[in-house]
Amino acid sequence: MRLLISQLARFGAVGAIGFVVDTAIFNLLSVTVLSPDRLHEGPLWAKVISTSIAIVVNWIGNRYWTFNRDRPANVAREAVEFASVSIVGLLIAIACLWISHYGLQFTSLAADNIANFIGLGLGTVFRFVLYRYWVYNPKRARARVRVVAPTPPAGPAAPAASFEEAR
Repeated sequence: MRLLISQLARFGAVGAIGFVVDTAIFNLLSVTVLSPDRLHEGPLWAKVISTSIAIVVNWIGNRYWTFNRDRPANVAREAVEFASVSIVGLLIAIACLWISHYGLQFTSLAADNIANFIGLGLGTVFRFVLYRYWVYNPKRARARVRVVAPTPPAGPAAPAASFEEAR
């Protein structure tokens, strides 16, 4: 239970940094190059870009701090699994933004930020569960460090015959 609470606290801290990165980049893009006035789908593209950058920040934080003792040995596999879970989290956030902005026609930056916050919250729950029980599963981490000792040959070993005895 202590480990779970510790991981939740660390995940929350890493997530808070990711949230700041995501929200800052989302807002910067939404009021500049990807504003809805310039590009109809601007908020969605701003969300994809901001979350993609936050995913990298979160991967580093979760890999080296939150789940550092349960990291898989295969970094490439970990990265693919982490990215897969994060992309589903991104889709959850984009769905919330799309519903709010295009479905309900709440098109202000404040409404987009509220939808962003809701999407991040829902995606966070999903990501924590899959990171903890799939990507950084402690059983998978222990399996990678388990060393199998070579088994001795069956039966007593026959003494080696000398050259003289073999003639």
